[in-house]
Amino acid sequence: MSLNALDLNALRVFERVAATGSFTATAHHFHRAVSSISRQIRALEEAVGQPLFYRHTRAVTLTESGWRYYEEVRDILERLDMATEALHQPEAEPRGVLRINAPVAFGQRQIVPLLHRFQCRFPGIKAELQLNDRVVDPVREGHDITFRVGNLSDSSLVARQLAPMNYIVAASPEYLARQGEPQTPEALRDHDCLIYQGELGRQRWYFQHSDGAKEVAYEVDGSLASNDAESLVRAALLGQGLVIFPTWLIAGELAQGTLVALLAQWRAEVMPGRRELYVLTRERQLKTPKVRAFMDYLLATMSPSPPWDRWREHHHR
Repeated sequence: MSLNALDLNALRVFERVAATGSFTATAHHFHRAVSSISRQIRALEEAVGQPLFYRHTRAVTLTESGWRYYEEVRDILERLDMATEALHQPEAEPRGVLRINAPVAFGQRQIVPLLHRFQCRFPGIKAELQLNDRVVDPVREGHDITFRVGNLSDSSLVARQLAPMNYIVAASPEYLARQGEPQTPEALRDHDCLIYQGELGRQRWYFQHSDGAKEVAYEVDGSLASNDAESLVRAALLGQGLVIFPTWLIAGELAQGTLVALLAQWRAEVMPGRRELYVLTRERQLKTPKVRAFMDYLLATMSPSPPWDRWREHHHR
């Protein structure tokens, strides 16, 4: 394949290998043999006169020139797809693949059901949902939509504030029947507090009285620390101890009464200050029907308040 004869198919194959880091995943995507994908990439590398990938036993990663090429190629393919979409009537149903990235627990608890309802409404849309807790670069990874908690640094993205992170201290009715209910944050030192321990170390529990005083960190300890939020929720449901989590993680349990909200007069946090939940997208992506439809749907479901902060309305008394 000469440089002049570079075909669009080869570029689409290259984009998929770069995005997935896998010849096998790309072969599945295009319903072709792995050897045929591998051959096409080798021919592309010969045509551009540069190695585009490092090949490891388990995955392939882009070389530095591969990254530069990937960013340009993805741009070209996106423009081409947008031009093709624009040829269809503007009122045509949104279609195509929507690539979404979100933190693990938030994706499992909130994005999966939201996406399900969205895809029922727009059956022409397929989704790729990537869940991970490390901060990824949405531009580099080729995500259309990225959900993120906390501080944002990338200015090349359009960021929409979705909702504040509302933390609740909660325990099961069984635990409270056995150990009693803490009336103040000071009382937590006498309780079994199940603590999230992630990359930033052990989470601290902060409380601010509703009169607007300064938030204070309280020493808490307990029988279980974990880097997996779902495991701590499970343990709390079994009556092991108290947890502190955002409402988006435990709204279902609070609504059903399997977990009970505690210390209602205090605002709870796991670090000083207030953190928000954001949705990020690229400026150009906002013009595509699939992304615009998803953003409209998302913002409509967040109004007047996010669904996970309506748990009190559903609470079985």
